[in-house]
Amino acid sequence: MARNHAGTTAIVTGASSGLGAEFARTLAARGANLVLVARREDRLSALADELRDEPGVTVHPLAVDLAAPGAADVVTAFVRERGLPVDSLVNNAGFGMHGPLAEADAARLDEQVRLNVGALVSLTRAFLPEMTASGRGVLVNVASTAAFQPVPFMAAYGATKAFVLSFTEAVAHETRGSGLRVTTLCPGATRTEFFEVVGTDRVRVGGYQTPQQVVATAMRALDARHTPTAIVSGRRNAAAAVVAGLVPRSIVVPLTARLMSR
Repeated sequence: MARNHAGTTAIVTGASSGLGAEFARTLAARGANLVLVARREDRLSALADELRDEPGVTVHPLAVDLAAPGAADVVTAFVRERGLPVDSLVNNAGFGMHGPLAEADAARLDEQVRLNVGALVSLTRAFLPEMTASGRGVLVNVASTAAFQPVPFMAAYGATKAFVLSFTEAVAHETRGSGLRVTTLCPGATRTEFFEVVGTDRVRVGGYQTPQQVVATAMRALDARHTPTAIVSGRRNAAAAVVAGLVPRSIVVPLTARLMSR
């Protein structure tokens, strides 16, 4: 049975497109008020206008680059100034880079770690006390199937997603019994702008899912009596994640390198 989020407030990062926009639409349809965070103000405004058509839903767009130092503090101040009690947080913002680490742009690499790890941790810490006190919402940290094994040629990206998985599993344990549902969403290749930012889609493994499919999988798990601390979207992706945990790294890493170097 779908959980009712009426009267709650949810923050969704990376909300201007892809999984973030789909999470925003789904939560709004369930009655949640929203704080939408992303870089692109025009897209945020358009989505906010769309979601305000949901009865009783208020939407607060905030255009900010979460990869910038101190960006999480900007989000926190924005929420506090408006007196919004936060029940849910979807940390979706993130990006990947492809190529040998030795050739990576250093500044862009730093941005990737600040966004995929730093902003996620800071926002989780900022709003976790009130989310656990509320006990009505969800904390969804978006990782990737890349979290389950080292990823040569996307080394930092894979490591950030492994961090997200480990971090969220620990937070789920710390908050057990609070009523807050905490999980890591681990999608595989999804039809978003991810591969445009990466610069190639030749590194994807398996077929594409749509954002609607991925978010529907996440929401079904969050609606279940016992929410798993990691949700892998797609049966093949779930099977691959299990295999990656069973096969020795000496086999998994070269195989992954072969796929990523295409």
